[in-house]
Amino acid sequence: MRIFPFSSRIEVEKMMHDIGVDPCGVKIMLPKAQTFLILLNTVNSITANILKQEMLAIGAESAITRGALTGKSKKTDVLMIASLSQYRRLLQKIRLQPFGLNNLSQELDKNIKNYTKHNFTLSLRSSFLNLSNQARIMGIINLTPDSFSGDGLYKNCAANYLDLALKKAKKMVSDGASIIDLGGQSSRPGAKPVSAKEELTRILPVVKLLAKKIKTPLSIDTDKPIVAQACLDSGAQIINDISGLRHKNMIKVAVRYKAAVVIMHMQGVPLSMQKIVTYRYLIDEIALYLKKAINSAEGGGINPDKIIVDPGIGFGKNVEHNLEIINRLADFKILGKPILIGTSRKSFIGKILGADVGNRSSGSLATCVIAAKNGANILRVHDVKETSQALKIVNAIRKNKL
Repeated sequence: MRIFPFSSRIEVEKMMHDIGVDPCGVKIMLPKAQTFLILLNTVNSITANILKQEMLAIGAESAITRGALTGKSKKTDVLMIASLSQYRRLLQKIRLQPFGLNNLSQELDKNIKNYTKHNFTLSLRSSFLNLSNQARIMGIINLTPDSFSGDGLYKNCAANYLDLALKKAKKMVSDGASIIDLGGQSSRPGAKPVSAKEELTRILPVVKLLAKKIKTPLSIDTDKPIVAQACLDSGAQIINDISGLRHKNMIKVAVRYKAAVVIMHMQGVPLSMQKIVTYRYLIDEIALYLKKAINSAEGGGINPDKIIVDPGIGFGKNVEHNLEIINRLADFKILGKPILIGTSRKSFIGKILGADVGNRSSGSLATCVIAAKNGANILRVHDVKETSQALKIVNAIRKNKL
């Protein structure tokens, strides 16, 4: 006999196949094994009570405040506890009911589909990148003189920085990078912005060179549409915008060049983002910000299959915020987009370990492993080889084979 918690859809599906369950049976039973909780905020008490009765009728549970039961409270939060199969039955029961249940049914249906989606394919201009089976690695190449991690190739205007960039990119690809991310402006806390001209001076020659020498997709870490346009015109395929596409022209550029985009959350701007860091509901606020940015991007013509979201570790967040984001990374699956996370060598790791930037590799790997387990599709890292090896071990453990 064995008693165990539900850990993943893949594990349960494998178990059923090992038993010899008919494929049709697997398809029917798998949703019954996927139990998860859904929290609804400030629901009308009448709606909440109807919802509770419908949940009980299908063998599920719904927790509401006592005041909603006695009639003293007009509003209540609702904690729903059910399997995927039960949620599907619930949606059928409430979709034609009054008191807002029909609208709730549509919202639940969309969010559940997003949350349970596990197959992602990133549409690039000339190819596709499968993000379904395991986390992919985005290798960082900083073309700045003042990178927080100390790896800026443009330091002291090195005459051979093009050769260094090409050598580093080839090494990253060999070590397991699926994307190369190039940045010409530091976004470390307190960093001052540079002009578009200076940013292009640093980054454009590298883009032109790498686009000819390697086949791996190039990502441009910039918040300036003019920089993104020049780089896309020279062979880059992804815009990694720390401002979350705040500049409306960035959307136009992405549409024109059929570029994929990374939409990141940032509270404030790099120069001052760490001075005042306040949230009431951290994850909800980040998710809402990203949702609005997604709607704006898709409304502006960006293909839904070209959008990646990034909760923005270290961008207007303190140590506790960063840890909560990593712990609750799966919450962002509700957006229905691939999730990118960048924890590599960041200051919160240094604060926990008491380590300077050159001694944060182990801490960075730990965050990457947890992030991958919690739903990250892309890991933005400096140490590609070490991260790739760590992920191979994680995947081997998941699959129970070497």
